[in-house]
Amino acid sequence: MGEMTNLSGVNDPLEPSKVARPTTKIVLASAFGTIIEWYDFFIYGTAAALVFGKVFFPTPDPVVSTLAAFSVFAVGYLARPLGGIIFGHFGDRIGRRPMLVISIMLMGGGTFLVGLLPSYEQIGILAPISLIVLRLVQAIGLGGEWGGAVLMVAETAPANRRGLFGGVVQMGNPLGRLIATGVFAIATRLPASDFLSWGWRVPFLASSVLIALGVFIRTRLDETPAFERISEKKQVARVPVVEALTTYRRETLIAIGLKITEVAWVNILSVFAVAYLTKQLGMSSSFILEAVTLATFIELAIMPFSGWLSDKVGRRPLYLFGTLFGVLYAFPLFWLLETKSPALVMLGIVLGIVICQGVVFSLHASFMPELFGTKVRYSGISLGFQIGGAIGGGLTPLIAAAITGWSGGVTWPISVFLIVLGLVTTAAILSTPETSEKSIDY
Repeated sequence: MGEMTNLSGVNDPLEPSKVARPTTKIVLASAFGTIIEWYDFFIYGTAAALVFGKVFFPTPDPVVSTLAAFSVFAVGYLARPLGGIIFGHFGDRIGRRPMLVISIMLMGGGTFLVGLLPSYEQIGILAPISLIVLRLVQAIGLGGEWGGAVLMVAETAPANRRGLFGGVVQMGNPLGRLIATGVFAIATRLPASDFLSWGWRVPFLASSVLIALGVFIRTRLDETPAFERISEKKQVARVPVVEALTTYRRETLIAIGLKITEVAWVNILSVFAVAYLTKQLGMSSSFILEAVTLATFIELAIMPFSGWLSDKVGRRPLYLFGTLFGVLYAFPLFWLLETKSPALVMLGIVLGIVICQGVVFSLHASFMPELFGTKVRYSGISLGFQIGGAIGGGLTPLIAAAITGWSGGVTWPISVFLIVLGLVTTAAILSTPETSEKSIDY
């Protein structure tokens, strides 16, 4: 079975038999699931920017068409907190592992069916309605998946490696984006008519293979020792969500604040920028996707390194670095993009994704779980992550597209928006003490 280590890194005299299971299998299984989660997420965002407006919301005005597509994208974000509440409740009541399996099936089923939807020309108004319904199904599954995957690792890993292992799980985000943008980069090279008729559907249908593998892997995991401990002692919360919002009200608000900036940045750079650079500035969509892909490769090294470093120097210093960099970078980003120089546009996208998103996102998997007790941890981190995501991410592409569409390309309000969110996250970081040395076995 390999080396066995205590959760907190020290002996527990009260529970000498309760030791953490080997973490390699758990980390890999959780990471694979998050790859699927973010692959589904990013193919939807990319399709919203490139094709959904034309296929499901045809209109002579490209701005209106894009806004309609991004509205459906936003609906999914706004529904994710519902998934967090549902899966958080049952994850804190009956266990982390069962929710992991159910959430990945729900999420993947919604994604696969989007690839089968007829277009507006074929079934009229039923096409966008069906798209919205499937987006809601996908979003509810997404709302519960991340919390379960993170807790399988956080509640099993040794305390002095929680940041590192959490960073590895968070690599599912750039890996999912890498696969999604890579598939779309290939698909966009098809003739325009083929891409609009069937090419865009391939990434959605291909998710079925990933889902099958994810379910197979996750059904073979054990429950976390932390949850088993409170279950055996019959200390499970009756209504975990309510307890998270009352007993852990401050921590829940901090978790929301920790999330809102990072998610705004990733949606600006991987969703809105695709539409802005292609439709407003006339650049090639394949080039933009290639820039996102390059940034993603760099993130694959940055995320585990950031997690490892946070185990050494703490979560707060790194979180502050990534967040304050974003505050200072909000205006320079668009100055770089507006040059339309391939090298400078590439630089702008890479810096934003790697630092404003990559460094910060890698720490979610350790920083957030350390804020909550085991009884409400699934509910607490899911609420923080998903509500923060809805505030900072769900409406961001829609707001940004509306601003640039109606103003003829003015971007300074978007920069101000990013700065305000960055200051909110900074306040959240400063409102909590360092947590990297904190035991979560309570």
